[in-house]
Amino acid sequence: MKVLFTFPGQGAQVPGMLQQLPDLPAVQHTLEEASSTLARDVLQLDGARELQSTVAVQLCLLIAGVASARLLSEQAGPPDMVAGLSIGAFAAAVTAGVLSFHDALLLVEQRALLMQQAYPTGYGMSAVSGLNEEQLEARLQPLRHAGLPVYIANLNAEQQLVVAGSTTALQHLEQNIQASGNGHCRRLAISVPSHCPLLNEAAECLRQRFSSLTLHAPRCAFLSTNQARMLWQTDQLQDDLAHNMSRQVHWHAATRLAYERGIRLVIEMRPGNTLTRLARPVFLDGEALAMADTRLDTVITLIQRVAKAG
Repeated sequence: MKVLFTFPGQGAQVPGMLQQLPDLPAVQHTLEEASSTLARDVLQLDGARELQSTVAVQLCLLIAGVASARLLSEQAGPPDMVAGLSIGAFAAAVTAGVLSFHDALLLVEQRALLMQQAYPTGYGMSAVSGLNEEQLEARLQPLRHAGLPVYIANLNAEQQLVVAGSTTALQHLEQNIQASGNGHCRRLAISVPSHCPLLNEAAECLRQRFSSLTLHAPRCAFLSTNQARMLWQTDQLQDDLAHNMSRQVHWHAATRLAYERGIRLVIEMRPGNTLTRLARPVFLDGEALAMADTRLDTVITLIQRVAKAG
């Protein structure tokens, strides 16, 4: 049996998410390192007002994810596999040794700025349930033909999808689904249209930033949730991280691959729990839990038990 650490993306943020981290040395070291790299007190980034900024949200998710993974790795052992949704991929890359935490912080700050500057207002994302990919795409095509940009961004489960686009397009989609009585649509706490062609240009700008950095082969399996495959080569990892903001997320396919590769314990890093709910139907004979909802000693015991079982 093997252990997978998952790292949540935007929408998982909550006020106080950094200050709610366990007061333990691995966490404190991570917070201090982040503050030193960014030349500001990162504990000032997680207030309700501050989290209205895409930059603050992405930095907080990166820091919380890395701190959580460092804590578990120190006290229970490292994971066999890592996977992150959107910004979570950067925390996964740090945990796998692909990127230094220092480089990841600066990359994520730049990534968030590029996304925020590309679409400062008037765009976002919505979660859609009760429709499959084909049914949802049939609702989106007329909107695009009418000049309203909107795309399927995340395939989280067979009938749990996320769309990205203009606010007007998302409003029309919600009205359409509500009127049909089939499915449900709700806006997410995300102010940029991630995982669609609208961010192609921003992704290319971020790719250029990678040219000055050194990436390393992962020390554990790195599961790309955009491609639903394992990546081991540094050129593949660079491409995946740079462009993950503009590529579809295939979360359901990725978790099924993890199951096929022997994963039976899935632990979601703070502050999220949505990825845990999505994983449970796939890991019926395993276990999926979120650090945010589970006692730390329980998580540590489960990891140690899996390690002993081999």
